[in-house]
Amino acid sequence: MWIYQKSLEYPVKIKNPDPALAKFIITALGGPDGELAASTRYLSQRFGMPYREVTGILTDVGTEELSHVEIVSTILYQLTRNLSDRQIKESGFDTYFVDHTAGIYPQGASGAPFTAAVLQSKGDIFTDLNEDLAAEMKARTMYDNILRMVDDPDVREPFKFLREREVVHYQRFAEALGIAQERAECKSNFYLTTPTFDKNCTPPCTNVCSTGCAAKVRTSEIQIPSEEKRHHPSVYAFEVKRPY
Repeated sequence: MWIYQKSLEYPVKIKNPDPALAKFIITALGGPDGELAASTRYLSQRFGMPYREVTGILTDVGTEELSHVEIVSTILYQLTRNLSDRQIKESGFDTYFVDHTAGIYPQGASGAPFTAAVLQSKGDIFTDLNEDLAAEMKARTMYDNILRMVDDPDVREPFKFLREREVVHYQRFAEALGIAQERAECKSNFYLTTPTFDKNCTPPCTNVCSTGCAAKVRTSEIQIPSEEKRHHPSVYAFEVKRPY
């Protein structure tokens, strides 16, 4: 359950509408690295986390991303309010206007509507957290690109705040990944199993994790050509048996 607080996480007070900015800034709402994708991703992934601390981090960050949806939507609203027909045509905002007037519709800068195809909820803590780390860096890059294109300080300041929060979220997910690695039964090869399903891996696990995971362990090792090993000895310092 959420409690709605009737104030933005960061104030938005744009004095000069500018629909040309809104045309590409809208990607921060509904683009592939936007806030709607982030909140949907994290609030979906949290149900598949085996550790309460990690669930809590995903819930916290996902909830904050919802507040960022509100900030970006407010920016878009203030950039496109009270436009004249001439402003709409000259700014190139007409292609958006004919479909949505000045309503807030989640899409990317290219005009592609928001889609859940840009995110993943895999049900594997290591897979999902690594996606989340990448997602925060992609969002940070997106905000860097927006800031390069915007001169108005009324618009820049909220985006500087949003960029800063992406870095903080990256750090939170790094913390979550550390928790997952520490809790993993196979600490040497924590990526070997899916903790939610592959349980009872008898510690201590060695580099070759062939101890009693719940899933049946294949007895044959991964077949790596000897020529490949000779050229890349550090990569194949040990061989891993995988559960299937």
